[in-house]
Amino acid sequence: MLKEFLPNEHFKSVLEISPEKLKERGIKGIITDLDNTLVEWDRPSATPQLVQWFEDIKKNNIHVTIVSNNNEQRVKAFADPLKIPFIFQARKPLVRAFNRALKQMGIKKEEAVVIGDQLLTDVLGGNRGGFHTILVVPVAQTDGLATKFNRFVERRIMNWFRKKGMLQWED
Repeated sequence: MLKEFLPNEHFKSVLEISPEKLKERGIKGIITDLDNTLVEWDRPSATPQLVQWFEDIKKNNIHVTIVSNNNEQRVKAFADPLKIPFIFQARKPLVRAFNRALKQMGIKKEEAVVIGDQLLTDVLGGNRGGFHTILVVPVAQTDGLATKFNRFVERRIMNWFRKKGMLQWED
């Protein structure tokens, strides 16, 4: 059961995820969370480094769709200036929004990765849907109330993975 929370890969930041390496692996699409994955949960727009990363992704012909549990206003305000499609109020870890993102991008599940900062929403939802999952360290050290509870549970799960020798990375 707990293995559903184990990501396939882990990076400190989305900026460390190489579009060239994704392309080499046959990846044609990224399904990514927004808050604390791409930017801090209270930052309204992309940083210059993130804008450059998105440009590099697009140059490599990789689609991106933001899948967020946040409201339409928040996600639209971030995604529209970047011309990135999005799905809001996704209800992750339910799989439906991930599959909608695949349809929007016109790709197969095997050609996509799911990137997020939370085990209980992004990784669990991606794994349940049969996707390759990538966990990133949260951009901000602060969270909204619901996420604070998730982080408490996540720490316990991560500690269990460490004790079992299932983690191959450092915090």
